[in-house]
Amino acid sequence: MNATTAQQPANAHQGLVTLSVMLATIMQALDTTIANVALPHMQGSMGATQDQVSWVLTSYIVAAAIFMPLTGFLTARLGRKRVFMWSVVGFTITSMLCGAAQNLEQIVLFRLLQGVFGASLVPLSQSVLLDTYPREQHASAMALWGVGVMVGPILGPSLGGWLTEYYNWRWVFYINIPFGVLAWLGLATFVQETPLDRSRRFDLFGFALLSLAIGALQMMLDRGETLDWFASREVVTEAILAGLAFYLFVAHIFTAEQPFIEPGLFKDRNFTVGLLFIFTIGVILLATMALLPPFMQNLMGYPVLDVGLLLAPRGVGTMIAMMTVGKLSGRVDVRYLIFSGLALTSFSLWEMTGFTTDISGWDIVRTGIVQGLGLGFIFVPLSTISFATLAPRYRNEGTALFSLMRNIGSSIGISVVITYLAQRIQINHAAFADAINPFNLALRQAVEAGAFNLSTPQGLAMLDAQVNQQAATLAYLQDFRLMMWVTLAAVPLVVLLRAPAKPAAAEPASKPATAAQAQPAQPAETANAIPPAPPTPGRRLQEYEEEELAA
Repeated sequence: MNATTAQQPANAHQGLVTLSVMLATIMQALDTTIANVALPHMQGSMGATQDQVSWVLTSYIVAAAIFMPLTGFLTARLGRKRVFMWSVVGFTITSMLCGAAQNLEQIVLFRLLQGVFGASLVPLSQSVLLDTYPREQHASAMALWGVGVMVGPILGPSLGGWLTEYYNWRWVFYINIPFGVLAWLGLATFVQETPLDRSRRFDLFGFALLSLAIGALQMMLDRGETLDWFASREVVTEAILAGLAFYLFVAHIFTAEQPFIEPGLFKDRNFTVGLLFIFTIGVILLATMALLPPFMQNLMGYPVLDVGLLLAPRGVGTMIAMMTVGKLSGRVDVRYLIFSGLALTSFSLWEMTGFTTDISGWDIVRTGIVQGLGLGFIFVPLSTISFATLAPRYRNEGTALFSLMRNIGSSIGISVVITYLAQRIQINHAAFADAINPFNLALRQAVEAGAFNLSTPQGLAMLDAQVNQQAATLAYLQDFRLMMWVTLAAVPLVVLLRAPAKPAAAEPASKPATAAQAQPAQPAETANAIPPAPPTPGRRLQEYEEEELAA
């Protein structure tokens, strides 16, 4: 059996497989942010406090993070297609139940289940596309996949705000139903099942340790800002649990006979560096999106719909970059593309450090497009090079870890920038307040011009509001500068990546007789037919590796 024969069934319906996978990817990616803008409406509808309604987001994030690493084991034991289809079914049904929920307890429960089923959608979609396309087309495949992963969270708030404003908050969940139905039909019809490995046992202890580490970390990040971080006993306890459980998990996977995650994954340098890289990209992707909407609404006075419209071009920039990368694949070293993406992203964040409350909408759109271009130039080449040298048997686990690191990076990034914002507002306010004294020439001129009347409570309140606004504006700019330094800190990682060897696609074509002579005992009609599944999973996994090496 040669590589061409093995890929023939998948290649026969590449476009339809890609469409089905993209529907599932977009459905899950949208749900990471689409419900954010609907929270105030949910809060009023269900009579919940702001802290209580935040569990609508927390339950989904924690459940998805805990169950995402389980993807590799489930696909090995049950088959990738079967797991993918059931995940789509479960995600669609729980989305419908979220929309029909009548109280806070119901929607939190259904969101938790939605996170359980949605955890494997993105890693499985990436794994399917990597196996569907030959190695030389992996960059194009990752460009298509990246459109859903990167653009979904960016467009989610805009779509969620529009649906909430003109229909009802329940439609942010109901919109998943047509996506889910079409995705399931496509997966059932065009995606092929993978071989099973029933000899693999479930490492319950390893899964429990990793789940405890991820769950405690997510809870710490979610609750830290509300509880004043390490001044709270709860946050300290969660931090200790996360650190201890992660240490025990690392020790366990390197000593157990059949660990939950195989250590062989981390022997591949590109994949290991790629995990660090995608963590950084996760920080930048959603942290910036967490800062801009409140900056535009609270300080610049934009309504929520206008905020969504002005942020949408960021996704357009990402799509343009991803399509460009797909065309450049095989012609330009992907490391140069990643470096260019980091440079564009850093430049856009540097420009954002000069924002004021008087900037135009075009300034927001322009910097958003540049940042979207930068993230697009990073994400697709990084996804390609991270899996370029990874053995095929590790792909399901590898894609799950890749998505998990991106999500954890986003959670940490959001928590860091929000905390830093609150701290800088207080520090800036104190610094500006020190300048409010009778010896301040600018203040005296403002009072003489009639801008402030410091002899009345109303005048003092106006002055304090002005100080608050300036302190908050500067704090946002300091946050953008912090994000710029985080981006620049990722530049040295480019040097650690190794360019994959170019596949020798022309050599088999120039020596057809040699390829035919290599299998003299195989009849012509058998060589062109789709081979049946081999009798043992171990033999199938070995053949997968041989096919990848041959490609």
